[in-house]
Amino acid sequence: MKTKKALKARFKVTGTGKVLRGKQGRRHILTKKPSKKKRNLRQPGLLSEAFSKKYKKLMGA
Repeated sequence: MKTKKALKARFKVTGTGKVLRGKQGRRHILTKKPSKKKRNLRQPGLLSEAFSKKYKKLMGA
């Protein structure tokens, strides 16, 4: 099975096997969002366990 390059670019697998993702809401219309919210959006989020197994298979990890 070939690697899905789009997924490989958007997600990262940690050493323990968890899948990290970028958070939504950081592209535009940032003036009305509080600094605290924007700061928290910088941190990567964890992908739910339901999707992790499927995505890891598609990424070839």
